[in-house]
Amino acid sequence: MHLRTVAILAGLGLSACAHPRAADVRLPAAFEGPASAPAGAIALDRWWNAFEDPELTGLVESALARNTDVRSARARLDEVRAQRTGAIYQYLPQGDLQGSARRTHTEQISGSVANIPGFTNSGTSENYSAAFNVSWEVDPFGRAFFAVRAANAELDQARYAYETTRAQIAAQTADAWFQARGLAIQLADSRESARIQQALYDVAAKRGEIGIAPTSEADRVAGDLAQTKANVAALEAQLQVQKRAILILAGRVVEPTASVSAPPQVGRPPAVPAALPSELLQRRPDVRQAQAAVRSQADQQTIAALAFFPTFTLTPGIGWQKIVQPNFRSESDSWILGGTVLQPILSIPRRLADLKAQGARTEQAVATYEKTVQTAFQEAESALVTLDADQRRVALLTDGEVRSRRAFEASALGYQRGLIDLQSTLNNEQAWRGVRAQLASAQVQALRRTVQAYKALGGGWPAPGYAQASRGGGQ
Repeated sequence: MHLRTVAILAGLGLSACAHPRAADVRLPAAFEGPASAPAGAIALDRWWNAFEDPELTGLVESALARNTDVRSARARLDEVRAQRTGAIYQYLPQGDLQGSARRTHTEQISGSVANIPGFTNSGTSENYSAAFNVSWEVDPFGRAFFAVRAANAELDQARYAYETTRAQIAAQTADAWFQARGLAIQLADSRESARIQQALYDVAAKRGEIGIAPTSEADRVAGDLAQTKANVAALEAQLQVQKRAILILAGRVVEPTASVSAPPQVGRPPAVPAALPSELLQRRPDVRQAQAAVRSQADQQTIAALAFFPTFTLTPGIGWQKIVQPNFRSESDSWILGGTVLQPILSIPRRLADLKAQGARTEQAVATYEKTVQTAFQEAESALVTLDADQRRVALLTDGEVRSRRAFEASALGYQRGLIDLQSTLNNEQAWRGVRAQLASAQVQALRRTVQAYKALGGGWPAPGYAQASRGGGQ
């Protein structure tokens, strides 16, 4: 009796200590990176529509519906939903109907024949029975309540994991699309360089033929032209590979790469709406997933503490039996009303170890939640800061491209008229080509950074459509 009292008191104390520590999810009041639009100006749920690019929208929608990672995450969600149902049914009355029938024919070969009512060793006998036995764990301490809460939290984890996968695939598809556009721009730029160098070669060859310039000038231009044509061939291959990657992301593997157009131009990136760091706790699906993990582990910790309390099980049942033998016949029914009580005694040390292990798992979940929040903030602020730098870089390079193009055009005209030497003309062409390449890279990078900013702020999934999870997980 003394041991039982100690066990109950220990269980009460442990249950009171089962609540995990509050997660530290404090964040700065605002991002240091500037936003380019007021809050709510862009629908983050479907941010890809803000680019006003029908092909991009089609690719993203196809990826969300057909990508293998998305379909796998959906199947995992269906699995966890079914497991949740099983966890709920576990605490409901359990029982199955059982029945049996047996017919036996016995022939006595030697010895005495016994034919006593209720016992015979010869002839035909029949035995029929049916029973319905029920087992139900009475739950005065709330194990079922916390088990259902833990199962709901695990379902939330799977749901947010599914939404995280969808948001990632949408961002990856858009990023791959803009990379393809960048390669298309580089390819068009290299082809334009090849055209320009071909024109310079024609002029240099003609000048060499009439003797007003050395023939080595044409050879010099021919070398540059060969390098440019080789670069064109390499870019064509890279663009085709990138298009195939896009089709795989979109779940359109069997389609030819020609079905992805990837025009060689980019527009201005759409604005990024203003947001507060605290909004990441509800907008980011990975943060919500980490919140749900804390709730699940906290409820599992409570269940581990309740394991020190006694378990009461009711075992009612009904039965029926019929026996038919030579000179004997019997039919009966029965009912059972019973129960068991289990009070942990010698298993207390093992249960204490289990509770300590579960407490450590809960602490891991809290720490993971804190890290997820910090990572989300870092990603969002980094995306905003670098996007602002990319946009300023595009503005500077746009002006530089105009100036370097004017310088080259003047040099090319002067070379045709014999006023400027070939080296100066080639230097100006290379300078213009370099600025063009930097500008195209900066423009594409700004678009890709915009995608990163949308994803980092929690875009790509219907956050308002989900019920608000408990703030702070274990808080």
